[in-house]
Amino acid sequence: MKTDITHVGPSRNGRTAITSVAAMASVIAASSCCLPILPFVFAASLAGSSAVLTALRPYLLGASVLFVAYGFYQAWQSRRCSRRPNMVSSALLWVSAFFVFVSIFFPQVLANAAANLLAR
Repeated sequence: MKTDITHVGPSRNGRTAITSVAAMASVIAASSCCLPILPFVFAASLAGSSAVLTALRPYLLGASVLFVAYGFYQAWQSRRCSRRPNMVSSALLWVSAFFVFVSIFFPQVLANAAANLLAR
């Protein structure tokens, strides 16, 4: 008798998408020291959280870089195993890499763009 062994667990494409979303979330957390998210809801604790996030910004950006690097590693592993990467996962990975790059090298551009979107 033959028994088929199947892999029951998250696929690499799913892990790549989760890693991309985690990188984008850490970029948002890193940039929230300059641009408060939902200012009307968090008005009371905004100054305190802004000061804390300003102090944590280098660590959050480092975590973002690590998440994006891990996402690219997962994408490379899936190609190495002859698996076709999911288009949504690849797009999320490249968009998150772009946002991490912009937030590291051009943080004010990102803050101005977000402020213009909120002002509308």
